[in-house]
Amino acid sequence: MKLRSYFGDRAFYKMALTVALPIMAQNFITNFVNMLDNLMVGALGTEQMSGVSIVNQIVFVFNLAIFGAMSGVGIFTAQYYGRNDHEGIRYTLRFKLYVALGIAAIALAVLLLFDKQLIGLFLHASDAEGDLSLTLAQAEQYLRIMLWGLLPFALTQVFSDTLRETGDTFTPMMVGLAAVGVNCLFNYLLIFGKLFFPAMGVRGAAAATVLSRWVEAVIIIFYIIYKRSRFPYVRGMLRSLRVPAALAAEFARKGAPLLVNEVLWSAGMSALSIAFSLSGIAAVAAHSISSTVFNLFCIASLSMGASIGIIAGKTLGAGKHAEAVDTVRKLITFSMLLSVVLGALLFIFGDKIPLLYKTSAESRALAAYFIRVDAFMLPLVAFANASYFTVRSGGKTLVTFFFDSGMLWLISVPTAFLLHYALQLDIHWMFPIVYGLDFIKDIVGYILIKKRVWVKTIV
Repeated sequence: MKLRSYFGDRAFYKMALTVALPIMAQNFITNFVNMLDNLMVGALGTEQMSGVSIVNQIVFVFNLAIFGAMSGVGIFTAQYYGRNDHEGIRYTLRFKLYVALGIAAIALAVLLLFDKQLIGLFLHASDAEGDLSLTLAQAEQYLRIMLWGLLPFALTQVFSDTLRETGDTFTPMMVGLAAVGVNCLFNYLLIFGKLFFPAMGVRGAAAATVLSRWVEAVIIIFYIIYKRSRFPYVRGMLRSLRVPAALAAEFARKGAPLLVNEVLWSAGMSALSIAFSLSGIAAVAAHSISSTVFNLFCIASLSMGASIGIIAGKTLGAGKHAEAVDTVRKLITFSMLLSVVLGALLFIFGDKIPLLYKTSAESRALAAYFIRVDAFMLPLVAFANASYFTVRSGGKTLVTFFFDSGMLWLISVPTAFLLHYALQLDIHWMFPIVYGLDFIKDIVGYILIKKRVWVKTIV
């Protein structure tokens, strides 16, 4: 195949960036503000920062459960959009609402009943570097307030994802920017007690996050209702709550593997964090810092992956299979080039960021090391992410389940605990070995794309 077939013309990149740039902008602002939040909480101390990090790992499972549920149905939304089938989109939107509310209710019950047990998974009695009881207390305070943000987060994802899947990535970006602005402002006011607000510490950080999520949900819902003439599928959206049984079964059949995948994947990432936490509180804080920085540099490749899913899904829905293959090839090439450039920048500058944190010197040094390792892993993550969204766009959700969470639980998680308990390797060896296993996922992803198992219209 000729080299130029991997690159598009100006019109191609304009089309791709029209979808990708709003997603990138929203993710950048969100992750940048998360880093500022991290810095503000880090100023309170290592235990406070570790407690917040632990809770965020737990809530992360809920967030990705919602993401997985929306993504499974979203495959149909994107392809219905490609066919200009507004009634089909209405059915997917109603189904998303049912599932999102159900997941939020289950998560609320689990987190209320088992909060201490879940937090305790990250705390180990052998750790002499930090105050475990203080870390537990800070985590519990933070979690109790964060529970109020589960419902608005679920509702926001229902409507934001539907807008993205139907070609409007700009509106979710703007609403997201408003939310992160609220989050950042009230973090500063409530954590440190500025102006006439009380100094609430980690409780202030949680309150600011919950407030921003309610602001985001209210804005996105009112916007869609107010501008319903722009979105034909909104008219009559809730006139009936009916979803045909056959369609609901098909949504569930295709969506269930994605829902289970996201739950297992997020739980798997939490399991890796638990494995790293066996090295002490310093490792928990360091991993929180490095993952925040890494997520900031991952934005381009992750946003390109999401864009690949949207663009490929729409093209497949229109029955243009050859065009879908050509488009995906060029988008993956573009994503990989971006990841190499950003990986180099992360390696050069990323390790300076931990110096901004007021945590222990050991935590900062370990975070800088993690970030250097992450810089080399960025291209691996970018290709794996692009492969995942490509295969998913054609409805191969069972394949993506084994590709994503299956490999994580069968390979990465057992390896992490084996390296600690059996080989007693230091965290400096554990970290690069565990994340270097993504190379296996890249090989599998390449095979799946090459074999074109994803080239299929499902609506």
